[in-house]
Amino acid sequence: MRSLTKAFIVLGSLAVILLSEVPADAQQAVKMEWLSWSHFRFTSPTGKVILTNPYLNNPDNKTKLEDLKKVDIILVADGHRDEIGSTVEIAKQTKARVVAVNELSNGYLASKGVPREQRIPFAGTGDRYRIDGITIRLVNSLHGSGVPDRAEPYGGPAAGFFITFENGLTVYFSGSTDITMDMQLWGSLFKPDVAILHLSASRDPMVVAHMVRLLRTDNPNLKTVIPHHHLLKPPPGGTSPKDLEEAIKALNLPVTFLNPELGREYMLTK
Repeated sequence: MRSLTKAFIVLGSLAVILLSEVPADAQQAVKMEWLSWSHFRFTSPTGKVILTNPYLNNPDNKTKLEDLKKVDIILVADGHRDEIGSTVEIAKQTKARVVAVNELSNGYLASKGVPREQRIPFAGTGDRYRIDGITIRLVNSLHGSGVPDRAEPYGGPAAGFFITFENGLTVYFSGSTDITMDMQLWGSLFKPDVAILHLSASRDPMVVAHMVRLLRTDNPNLKTVIPHHHLLKPPPGGTSPKDLEEAIKALNLPVTFLNPELGREYMLTK
């Protein structure tokens, strides 16, 4: 067994390893990297690479299109420019399958040349799809979905995703949703271990903290909360990850807040 040369951190019952070498007992973990904004890269225990909202055109991004050589699945939460990002270019370059709602998949993405065999159109929220041992559930998001081109203003309903990996770890990627009581039901039904929640500069951090409270309904699994949709340096007066961390503490929620470093690799296990 190889030893770690960087820290091993335990967050509640969820282990997060800061990687330099992968020990034998971490081979069933999910590797996670935050690549800026709401763009995350997950590598599953069997080596499947999943991207969320690959928005490369933002000031914090350091990832070039040519750096994304292997991508198996791209999850697109809605039709907005910063959610679609470089999905079309990445899909054409890597042959990745793109998961999105029907209108976005068979409308906008098809019109931009993403081949039919690479598009996985969900009929709508509430659907699930199994891909190579990974289960992806589509849930609603209280957000818009107008696509970048004015001629095609509708991208279908906005969505969030529950991703259950081969090792049983379930990650909720919220998309850009506001709080909804549905989160209480999702926590009870899907029992996410990790919640990645929208934290724009204008978002009330206490509202996001209450999302955590709802997602913990009948769900002791939720131990780790991660922000997305924020800049490394929020604008003056804008909400920061530190604000969310303090709001979570104010509610005495038994979770660990993880504000990932840009481009750093973490390993998530049950």
